[in-house]
Amino acid sequence: MKKIIYLFFIGFLLSVPAISQDKLTDILKEELNRNMETLKKEKAAPYYLSYRVNDVRTYNIETSFGQIIKSGWSHNRRLCVQVRVGNNTIDNTHPIKGEDYGWFDWDKGIDIPIENVSEGIKQVLWKETDKQYRKSADLYAKVLANIAVKVEDEDKSDDFSKEKPVIYNEAQLNETTLAFDIKLWEEKLKSYSVIFLQNKDVIEGTANFTYIIEKKYFVSDDGSNITENRVTCRVMVNGKTQADDGMDLPLYKSYFGFYPSDLPLDEVIVNETKILSETLTKLRSAPVVDSYTGPALLSAASAGVFFHEIFGHRIEGQRMKDESDAQTFKKKVGEKVLNENLSIIFDPSISKYKNFFLNGAYKYDEQGQLGKRIIIVENGILRNFLMSRTPIKEFSNSNGHGRAQAGMQAVSRQSNMFVESNKPLTTKQLKQALIDEAKKQGKEYGYLFVSTVGGFTMTGRYIPNAFNVTPTEVYRIYTDGRPDELVRGVDLIGTPLSIFSNIEASGDDYDIFTGFCGAESGSVPVCTVCPTLFVKQIETQRKAKNQTKLPILPRP
Repeated sequence: MKKIIYLFFIGFLLSVPAISQDKLTDILKEELNRNMETLKKEKAAPYYLSYRVNDVRTYNIETSFGQIIKSGWSHNRRLCVQVRVGNNTIDNTHPIKGEDYGWFDWDKGIDIPIENVSEGIKQVLWKETDKQYRKSADLYAKVLANIAVKVEDEDKSDDFSKEKPVIYNEAQLNETTLAFDIKLWEEKLKSYSVIFLQNKDVIEGTANFTYIIEKKYFVSDDGSNITENRVTCRVMVNGKTQADDGMDLPLYKSYFGFYPSDLPLDEVIVNETKILSETLTKLRSAPVVDSYTGPALLSAASAGVFFHEIFGHRIEGQRMKDESDAQTFKKKVGEKVLNENLSIIFDPSISKYKNFFLNGAYKYDEQGQLGKRIIIVENGILRNFLMSRTPIKEFSNSNGHGRAQAGMQAVSRQSNMFVESNKPLTTKQLKQALIDEAKKQGKEYGYLFVSTVGGFTMTGRYIPNAFNVTPTEVYRIYTDGRPDELVRGVDLIGTPLSIFSNIEASGDDYDIFTGFCGAESGSVPVCTVCPTLFVKQIETQRKAKNQTKLPILPRP
């Protein structure tokens, strides 16, 4: 047995991109200091310069109907350079009136060499710093011109908060801890996706394993020096069928942990994949719904997506600085915004909660600030916002929520969200409340949203402030005792303040939404832990459908 383990470990080391000695921080600091000294001589001199690098090694296994599509490592380093010209009060990031938060140009950064060879890395740092400085200096000139000809800002807060520099360096990752059996996981993934091969109704059946080993580097001219490790692991099982009328019907299951050993046992994933496959077949013949207004239950997992999309984006503080944003909650601090039994907390500092591994966990954000626990809503009352280093009125400092995808500029973003209730109801009580409310409103049924694939929300001031969430498994709950009925073609829509005011109660159960959120600063890992919600009034519309006919040829 010892011999087998030893031989495998050697094989693993040969297949993993090697972790070199950590000299990258020194290279970044040296070039940052050299470039800053030169740029200080410019007429429009920068007052702040930072380098952020994400070193990411990913092992990905993808299988389809029981066969491996791909399996292998990838490795890259992505650089983000931030140059601020002007001063803390007004700089190149200042919102320009008449433009949609113009300083964000969706720049995704640039790759740097993966080997710690100083000469090669410094060439990229030099060139990218020069590029970003020129852009920042030009933008700062536009900011000053815009201020001169436009009305005064509603929010006169500084553009960049003053924070203490941070020095924090985590130890080099241990290869032994990271080791996993690649062949074993290839067989696991094949055994998950082969289940779909047994169901002729399934037109796509995949399983994916993603193992990410990341090291984040951050240095700035004010003295911050941070290195932080992040290791995550995820399995996704996806199935899709198509109804006779052309409607695409996808379902998925997601499993998240920090290491492969954190993921569920095979029998759990296999059993849940079989249920998923059976549900896909049932969905093909399920009735298509029409538009509806009335009561509904959002299961804990669906409620997590709901709160992330509809509530979470509206308490990202940096939006309060942008006068083109609807700023839904800007002037509601101290006011009731949710049911008095609900509280909402964000806390990136913890990685596990109620047996859930938390995808939105981190120590320091992408601006080098400590991720803090923040009570956003306390017993229904709005108390705070998620803050980056962009201050807003009455909130002058970061609470560690300046986040970004590798290579992109950071803005205020979500992390780990927790929706908590101080007066929970049982599942039986929630279902009865739904039936009672449906009868009161003269409805034949209410809805139960079991799973949701995602959604989007509009926060701009010049367009309807609305949302659209896409459920994938939905049931009608009849008031006369008939069995629950699976339906299809439902989109949950509405406006935020209206639906928030209709949240009546929550359950004593909890589930987790784990995913990646896309916004101005790219895709960032997030999660929401939430109970089931009872909503007195929701609105749905019929889902858009594919106009493509079913395949002419039968599936092999």
